[in-house]
Amino acid sequence: MKAGKWLSGLMCLLLSLAVQAQTEVRLAVHNAFTLPKDLITRFERQNNAKVVVVKVGSGNEMMNKLILTRANPIADAVYGLDNVNVTKGAKFNLFAANQPASRPVNVTLPNAVAINYGYITINYDKAWFQKQGKALPKSLDDLASPAYRNLLVMPSPATSSVGLGFLLANIGGIGEKATFEWWKKMRQNGVKITKGWSEAYYTDFTLNGGSRPMVVSYSTSPAAEVYYSKGKYKVPPSGDLRFKGAVFRQVEGAAVLNKARQPALAAKLVQFLQSNEVQGVIQTSMWVYPAVKSLPVSQPLRLVTVPEFANQPSGDIATQQQNWVSQWVRVVQR
Repeated sequence: MKAGKWLSGLMCLLLSLAVQAQTEVRLAVHNAFTLPKDLITRFERQNNAKVVVVKVGSGNEMMNKLILTRANPIADAVYGLDNVNVTKGAKFNLFAANQPASRPVNVTLPNAVAINYGYITINYDKAWFQKQGKALPKSLDDLASPAYRNLLVMPSPATSSVGLGFLLANIGGIGEKATFEWWKKMRQNGVKITKGWSEAYYTDFTLNGGSRPMVVSYSTSPAAEVYYSKGKYKVPPSGDLRFKGAVFRQVEGAAVLNKARQPALAAKLVQFLQSNEVQGVIQTSMWVYPAVKSLPVSQPLRLVTVPEFANQPSGDIATQQQNWVSQWVRVVQR
């Protein structure tokens, strides 16, 4: 009996020492980041590490937090950098000079390793439009007409990477001057603005009980509706609008942060996000396309098609976006 207690105590001690021996590596992410626990556990076992996921709000909020804490970083690596904010981060010297090697990818991102991509579009509730007998808008001009008054909700470009991507699509599609003239009309036409994507999609979108049958979201959101419906839907209950000035390709990536406590482990963690296992899982955990070349698209994502085009402004987005967002706030929210 005493020997049994002694062995039990020894095992507890050894387990405790093993846990203490693990090196902690911190990964800063935006709120949409989701990975199965078993995948993270696999990385931890392979590297004798403990992964601490630090969620820091929306993509824009995460970038601002990283900039404010750059002297003493809140993480060793970051996931969720995109083609809108990554250049801004580089200007503040957020990223380590030497980033890990990337696998061959379909899309690239400066100063970071590309992990996934997706398309920001306007989603619409099919049943609502059918019930109302209302035709879908075919252009930004249509959307600003009285026929679509009080029908659109979207997250603010000032606080949401989704909202900012949509604004950049507008500018890339119809030009800067025309964009802000259009937003003046949209304000008068009753567009609703939320802080983040989740509020717009899960609170205000009619598909989820809200009053707005159109929402700025992703081209893959209709496929996610089928996936999570537990058999209720065989085809997507929503669609997306792909007219000029309303589609933006968002590329997301990961990077080792400057002044990381564990740069070597952080580099392994970034490369882990490009592994076949992670690239497969993110397609139905975050509803994005894998960045790594030659990997198959999952069956659920085949319910929707990839947009044929995406609008993006020319020039240095990082230099101009603050002015664009400020203009948007003045036109729409003041």
